[in-house]
Amino acid sequence: MNKTSKAVRRKGRAVTIDEVAQHAGVSPMTVSRVINGHTGVREANRERVRRSVKELGYRPNAAASALAAAQSTSIALIYTNPSSNYLRELLVGALRGSARAAAQLTIAAWDGLDPQGRRDAARQLANNVSGVILPPPLCESKVIVSEFVKAGVPVVAIASGEFSSTISCVRIDDHRASHDMVAHLIAHGHSRIGYIKGDPNQTASAYRWQGYRDALTEAGITYDDKLVQPGHFTYRSGLEAAERLLALRNPPTAIFASNDDMASAVVSVAHRWGLDVPRDLSVVGFDDTSAATMVWPELTTIHQPIAAMADAAIDILLRQLRNAARSTHVVVNHVVPHQLVKRDSVANAEILAGASGVRPRSRTTSSHK
Repeated sequence: MNKTSKAVRRKGRAVTIDEVAQHAGVSPMTVSRVINGHTGVREANRERVRRSVKELGYRPNAAASALAAAQSTSIALIYTNPSSNYLRELLVGALRGSARAAAQLTIAAWDGLDPQGRRDAARQLANNVSGVILPPPLCESKVIVSEFVKAGVPVVAIASGEFSSTISCVRIDDHRASHDMVAHLIAHGHSRIGYIKGDPNQTASAYRWQGYRDALTEAGITYDDKLVQPGHFTYRSGLEAAERLLALRNPPTAIFASNDDMASAVVSVAHRWGLDVPRDLSVVGFDDTSAATMVWPELTTIHQPIAAMADAAIDILLRQLRNAARSTHVVVNHVVPHQLVKRDSVANAEILAGASGVRPRSRTTSSHK
């Protein structure tokens, strides 16, 4: 008979989870996950824990088990997003949700990892967490997602442009949101509307761009490829795109940047060119992060409830963990409503047309054509 078993019986006291872990040669967290029916435990370790529980006669206290189950639920939020404003909203929601559920939240930054490094990190993390939240662009990586799915670890994607059949997601309708913003600019008399795309590796970027195109088509406005510039959701890419758009011989009267960081950069370039926003140029963004209200004038933008989406992702994960014992795997597609937030960065195009007809330009700006 094992020494641990003898000692426990001799003392006549209840066996602890730590003693079960020692007997099975695994961590206490692994024991807790097996007892509570969580996934992500190797079958060999699961069987060792079950044998130890039976041999030691371990009986978990009901109240303590409920508390331990919550405390042993470890959720990882992994990010590589370049926007600090977006990340701030994401963390607020994830921390709020994990605190409410008494779950452990692990924050992991994978910015410095190459594709193989991320794959290795996913394999290692899959053995130590109960669930994973993936914001863009990681939620678009089939390789990373597959590593967690193979390990039986539930994943919830945040702000993915489309629904996946393998993992749950919390998102908005990016196409409709972008369409609504362009329609708003058209209603203010704008027909030359510049557009700055998002990261080409994210599906949400494609849906936002398509929403821009469809809104123009519905209004009978011919799509002009010169008015569309690439971006990567970074402030720097917004600066460069704005310079190119404003240097056109026939520049736009409004610019729609597909996130607030890039829209803030457009406002900065406009000021440097000697343009008044919104009298000379209307500027709008997307996301409604703190960047939208840290510039002057404050940005009209699409409110994507990032914090609430992260909070909802925690709830979805916890429901999936509770139902882990069921044979059917339920994938959730949770679409949350967006909102067009109107501030002071949009004016009627007629104001520009009724002025001198020539917008002021700074002599120090670049001469892109």
